[in-house]
Amino acid sequence: MYKIILLYISLFISSSNCFAIPKIKIQNEIKLKGFATSTFLNEQVLTLNYEPEIRIEINAPSIETFDTSKKVMLIFYALPNMNTIEETIGKQFQKGMDWHYDIQHIGAQVRFLRNEIKDRNIVVVYLETKELSWPWWRMRHPGGDLVIRSVIDSVKNIFEKFNPDIILDGHSGGGSFIFGYLNSVSKIPNQIKRIAFLDSEYDYADSLNHGNKLLNWLSASSDHYLCAIAYDDRDVIIDGKKIGTLNGGTFYRTILMKNYLSKKLNFENNSDSLFERFSSLNGRIKFFLKLNPDHLMWHTLLVEKNGFIESIVSGTKYENLGYEFWGPRAYSQFIQP
Repeated sequence: MYKIILLYISLFISSSNCFAIPKIKIQNEIKLKGFATSTFLNEQVLTLNYEPEIRIEINAPSIETFDTSKKVMLIFYALPNMNTIEETIGKQFQKGMDWHYDIQHIGAQVRFLRNEIKDRNIVVVYLETKELSWPWWRMRHPGGDLVIRSVIDSVKNIFEKFNPDIILDGHSGGGSFIFGYLNSVSKIPNQIKRIAFLDSEYDYADSLNHGNKLLNWLSASSDHYLCAIAYDDRDVIIDGKKIGTLNGGTFYRTILMKNYLSKKLNFENNSDSLFERFSSLNGRIKFFLKLNPDHLMWHTLLVEKNGFIESIVSGTKYENLGYEFWGPRAYSQFIQP
């Protein structure tokens, strides 16, 4: 009773403005069930094995920063060919270390986004196959497209009470995961808010109805976004040998995707000496095509130079906020040891 009386006295004094009573911030923190705590920034981490031969790592904000009053931005990131989850997350590079740890830094780029986007709990889902190749995995598993849909539904259910906004993203062969999902649905669900390709458009095909599904989905809601990043890989030369093909790379497939959407949508051209840039639907659709007059390979640099960040925020108020696509790393301070 004595404590209750003191509480009422404190409230009365505060309301009379006689004394300044500091406000206590109450945060709706949560520990996600089954998740462990990482040694870096206390991020919440869960590793799953999904048959056949899929390894999944879910990385969520720390207990202290996961706010249950906010929605979840659930990013599915399908790994590039020949990269592990650990290499894709990245870490501070040291002499003698495998170079794969220093070419994507998706972990650091996610932390950059968490620092900038305050109204969402950003969760990233890393998706790896035994072969370290989604195209090869899909070849070995004829029913794999339905498995991909099941993976997305299963992980989504973990966060269902937070009404998650789903993003599909992937680099290199990771695009095969996204197209596998598109093949598995007759209509892209409204809950998927963004689809992004990081030089991963290899499997796009009008004949598989990809363009029509994307167009219908984009037209269905003003909060659906598409970002496609690629480079002119048709005449890449390495060690004096041409390795590019006219119709087999991401550049050609991205052009096909844009051309299909152009049948119904008007695009603005904002190109310069570095990129061909095309946008539509007030920036909800963005295509970035890196020009390549010197026939170089830009495959991983499209990710490293803040490409993942761009793929997540293109067309929103966060675009170019604190970073520049194709500029210096904006996420260096968030790279884990």
